[in-house]
Amino acid sequence: MNPVRAVVFDMDGLLIDSERLAMRSLVSAGAELGYDMPLEFCRSMIGVPADRCRELAADAYGSDFPLAEYFELHETHLRRLVDDGELTTKPGALALLDILEQQGIPKAIATSSSRERADHHLRLTGLIDRFDAVITRQDVDNGKPHPEPYLKAVATLAFDLEDTLALEDSTNGLRAAHAAGLRCILIPDLVPPTDESRRLAHRLYPDLHHVGDYVVAANA
Repeated sequence: MNPVRAVVFDMDGLLIDSERLAMRSLVSAGAELGYDMPLEFCRSMIGVPADRCRELAADAYGSDFPLAEYFELHETHLRRLVDDGELTTKPGALALLDILEQQGIPKAIATSSSRERADHHLRLTGLIDRFDAVITRQDVDNGKPHPEPYLKAVATLAFDLEDTLALEDSTNGLRAAHAAGLRCILIPDLVPPTDESRRLAHRLYPDLHHVGDYVVAANA
């Protein structure tokens, strides 16, 4: 087991418990416009860049679907839920960050979220100053499952790929990390692991507490 010299985190559903809030806001935005948005459809957008989410909505609801208005409403509903104090960190997140900092291990985020949303959510959860870099969808030409977000994050940390650990909750993000040549631990959130994700994942754990144990053992 190679040592862990750097760690790149996904954000939504992995570091912060935002996907549940996003599902509620997607459903509420659809209802406000008179559309039924099943949770199954909303889950299909987890870990997917914004442009692909727009394609999914257009494919599902047709060319007359008010894409711009829908996603603007989604952002409004999500911002309200977040600002009302419903956004929290995932179990084990703070403990894992403490372990990494105690061991002097640099860490970055590679997220499909926008810079505005990432900064807002990280600031509210008190995590904004705990990362050496945050790579958002505006910092890359290609979002996940393309490896560019992870490759750019690793480059900012200046460590070799084989010594860098990626952490993901979605199959799409796992594909990106795997394509970048990283070992990736999968901690599923709302979407259960698939046969593909089980095959691609270096490890599969129920929460981030187990990742802390893994890092300690790898660096012993």
